[in-house]
Amino acid sequence: MKLTPKLAIVLAAVALGAFVTYREASALCGPQKVDAHGHGQEHGEPETGAHAKEGFGTKVCEDGVLRAAWETLTSARPQMEANAQKEAEASHKEGDGHDHTKEDSGAKDEHGHGHDEKEGSSEGLVKLSLAQIKAADIEMLPAASGKLSKEIVAPGRITMNADAEARVVPKLSGTVASVEKQLGDTVAKGDLLATIESREIADAKADFMAASRGEELARTTFEREERLWKQKVTAEQEFLAASNAHAEAKIKLDVAHQRLHAIGLSEGEISGLPKIGDESSFRIYELRAPIAGQVAARNLVLGQSVGTEKEVFVIADPAKVWIEMAVAPNDLSFAQRGQEVRIQSGSRQATATIIALSPVIDPETRSAKAIAVLDNTTGLWKAGDYVDARLITSVQEVDIVVPREAIQTIKGSKVVFVNEGGGFRMRPVSTGREDSVNAEILSGLEFGETVATKNTFTLKAELGKAEAEHEH
Repeated sequence: MKLTPKLAIVLAAVALGAFVTYREASALCGPQKVDAHGHGQEHGEPETGAHAKEGFGTKVCEDGVLRAAWETLTSARPQMEANAQKEAEASHKEGDGHDHTKEDSGAKDEHGHGHDEKEGSSEGLVKLSLAQIKAADIEMLPAASGKLSKEIVAPGRITMNADAEARVVPKLSGTVASVEKQLGDTVAKGDLLATIESREIADAKADFMAASRGEELARTTFEREERLWKQKVTAEQEFLAASNAHAEAKIKLDVAHQRLHAIGLSEGEISGLPKIGDESSFRIYELRAPIAGQVAARNLVLGQSVGTEKEVFVIADPAKVWIEMAVAPNDLSFAQRGQEVRIQSGSRQATATIIALSPVIDPETRSAKAIAVLDNTTGLWKAGDYVDARLITSVQEVDIVVPREAIQTIKGSKVVFVNEGGGFRMRPVSTGREDSVNAEILSGLEFGETVATKNTFTLKAELGKAEAEHEH
């Protein structure tokens, strides 16, 4: 067979490659060389003393050239695919213009705990739902402009309104037969309070009945004599005698009528006496409420003898009470009728109006008495309570005010709780002037922001509890 020049060149190249491969394999797979210190040198290891890791040469020695080449190619493919995927992701991150470092790996604190990057946004936030806010009785108001008052403080005491109070005293003596109303009962004008058995009222009613019947007889006689006299049947002297007798009977009836009125019987009760068949009831005297209100005092019991010198019931209308205040002499120039007064006792607050001011200084207390009327429709204020009264002398306009109850002190700083989605956030503020109700906000709060104004101590407690849990 005659070889062509090209085929001869190819066979020569293959033979040369086989020879070179065999020589290199022999060098790699031969015995280790031993250096001057007796340490072996691995196949293909540089003379620097560094140990080469197991690689393609080792596989050639163990498996042969062809098998080593195939295994190397197949084992490198997964790594190449992984590298290609990483390069594609890196290219995507650079292309969308976002930093994904924080998204791919969470920051860890000094204890090795991971934290979400938004965790810091909950600092100072008390999370509450609408139902929880309602259950805690937390009220809210927008920060707005308002007025601050200059006040003069005076001690005060709540008393019953003397213009709406009645003391019931029997107008005759007797024995208590029944008690119809108890202490604290609400009564209307004319309601029966108690009954008293009295001989005086029995005598008064009997006198009235006798006078009534005598007047009726005298009137009948007078009318007959008048008719006969006009007919010229009887003399004028008999007519005049009948007229005088009728006049005297009328006077007696009027006296008996007025006596019953003085005892306390109404016109209807008096006119109904002639219709009563059982005269044994004449001895019953009824005590009735002169005004509408409540029974503030009751000083009688069943079977007790009572007279006309002592009150047995006190009826008072609690809808309006009085505040008796002691005003110092130096402050009298600031007090006047019609002036507004702020009343406070514990958490209770109200506004009253001065209706009377004494011009005399009490020698014992060295103060003047002022009386203010207070609306007590709700019944919150009780007679006998002591209160702080503040006379408002002047008013100043300020840009932003909030109720004093809205301000809390946390770690030495004054704060308010601003309503935001999901609850309330603590907001440090600076305050200025204040009175007994409101405080001026100088900084830290914007006009119109909604703040918690009632039961803010609940929010303070919840915030402290949340911070304590976070520290642990």
